[in-house]
Amino acid sequence: MQRRARIRLLLLILAAFTVALVVLACSTPEQPAAASTVSPVFTRGHSTEWEAIREFLDYRSAPQQPIAFTHKVHVAKGVECVGCHQGVEQGPEAGLPSVKLCMTCHLAIATDKPEIKKVAAYLQRGEEIPWQRVYGFYPSAHVRFNHAPHIRAGVKCAACHGDMAQQTVATRAVDLDMGYCLNCHRQKEASVDCVTCHF
Repeated sequence: MQRRARIRLLLLILAAFTVALVVLACSTPEQPAAASTVSPVFTRGHSTEWEAIREFLDYRSAPQQPIAFTHKVHVAKGVECVGCHQGVEQGPEAGLPSVKLCMTCHLAIATDKPEIKKVAAYLQRGEEIPWQRVYGFYPSAHVRFNHAPHIRAGVKCAACHGDMAQQTVATRAVDLDMGYCLNCHRQKEASVDCVTCHF
């Protein structure tokens, strides 16, 4: 239902935008050549109209990972999230595992597996694995998310990322919209002041 309402609103906005363009095209006199060299006061929020529409409808394509990393197997073997996503306890971002970190184990473990051979090839070429982030906020949300205080508060990784013990290649299992975050903050009696996340 919410998606239908967004689509209707988008169609109304597109219709209004089209009318505005027609009115401007008919009524705006040509600008002198010198005026076109002046920097604009306002800039576009998105590089393309399609990008703006995708964000408005919250359409995200699934990232294509270079290695079919299976979280399920690693979690079953007792590998902790913070073991691979280093720095998550200290700062805002969960680091993505370096090729050297992966090969710490895989110099000896499962070396014959095709995906491990791909990891070894990255190491041999001296390249990092170009992992694609699965979670993130649109720049227009002006959200400054920081993992560290959430971990200190005892929020489990699964609360925001889903049960990784049941996932192979990571997918966006939880819709981290403002409502989701506010509900969690209220349940945990954390601040819901705007500047807590928007700063």
